[in-house]
Amino acid sequence: MRTDCDVAIVGAGPAGATAARRLALAGARVRLFDRATFPRNKPCGGAISIRALRRFPHLAEPLKTIDTRLISRLHLESPNGGRVELQSDAPAALMIRRIEFDAMLVRLAREAGAEVVAGAEIVQAERTGNGIRLSTRQGQAIVAPQVVAADGANSVVARRLGFNSGWPASHVALDMMEETPFDALRCTDPDLLWVAYGYKQSHGYAYVFPKKNHVNVGIGYVLDHFKKTIDAPPYDLQRGFVGALCSEGVLDGGSDRSRFTPALIPVGGPLPRTADDRVILAGDAGGFVNGFSAEGIYYAMVTGDLAAGALASGRARGYIKSWGREIGAELRDSVRVQRFLFRHPSRIDGLVDGARRHPALALKIVEYAMGRRSYASARRALLLRFPQVAFRLAFAASDGRSLWDNQPSPSGHLAPRL
Repeated sequence: MRTDCDVAIVGAGPAGATAARRLALAGARVRLFDRATFPRNKPCGGAISIRALRRFPHLAEPLKTIDTRLISRLHLESPNGGRVELQSDAPAALMIRRIEFDAMLVRLAREAGAEVVAGAEIVQAERTGNGIRLSTRQGQAIVAPQVVAADGANSVVARRLGFNSGWPASHVALDMMEETPFDALRCTDPDLLWVAYGYKQSHGYAYVFPKKNHVNVGIGYVLDHFKKTIDAPPYDLQRGFVGALCSEGVLDGGSDRSRFTPALIPVGGPLPRTADDRVILAGDAGGFVNGFSAEGIYYAMVTGDLAAGALASGRARGYIKSWGREIGAELRDSVRVQRFLFRHPSRIDGLVDGARRHPALALKIVEYAMGRRSYASARRALLLRFPQVAFRLAFAASDGRSLWDNQPSPSGHLAPRL
């Protein structure tokens, strides 16, 4: 394995592939490593806020080559069974399959000039005098002066190099989902996002995300809550959930165990340290997930792009300031919103009930969740209609803890992974 590269990128998901493309276009010699070969499946709901098309306009043409669906309607359920359906005046979410989307991003990186090394699992990372030494399971090694760690929630690079000693169980969600073709499991309304918080008082979350020819169905819990209170194997929970939705008429068909892919998701906010002179963490490896919507794909692409920009300019540590300027405030505010809403299930009940009674205001909150409206703008709208609630929301995190200390609620409520 050659050692002649300027930047080694570990992980070819949205963060790594985006970083590789930008660096290659800037003239850097880039090697993009992934343990898989593409196309490959990836556990994920597969919803991206529509603003990704504005942030990354080069995706417009490539997206025409894969299956996509634009969604503008949301069905929301609360722990007490309250329901509301919201209609946005424009598409709010882009639905994709990760097996196609990630392969498309890798193709774009390769076309830009990045060298893609598939089937190479990085199992060790260590500092040397002239860079970072990466070793594969196959016994090969490379030394790179700069490394982008984009290898997911269980990032080997982040752990081996001291950025992450391990996620606490209270900062990780166990997401149990399947992506199934419509001929086996069909949405009765394929143009509707179906989301439930505290589904049937389960102290978890649940979702149905329709794609063009597939459906993603999932249910999840904070890991420590799951370990302490859930006495059932993961797939039994998934199969029961799908069966219940079929009985209710939301779905038609049955669960397919061969497509069941549970995964752990970091939900504790960005790590305290996300870069140094040699290494940058991007995407889930750095904990870049929205605390309100739990969207990860958009933030992975943004941090991958910003990581590449920092390295191309020769200022790796500038990455911290750049992600802070672009997404830092919204990630911080998303944690505040999550804490307020998910600390007590009754607040979710109130949110859904309020959305049902005041749909115009609820749409502003949906626009915030999908990135079409800033937190400040959404809060101003809330203040005009519900000043007492807005005041409580503004100070929900004023309990002396850091906003990045994203503790889940005692009941284990979290937003669904988008």
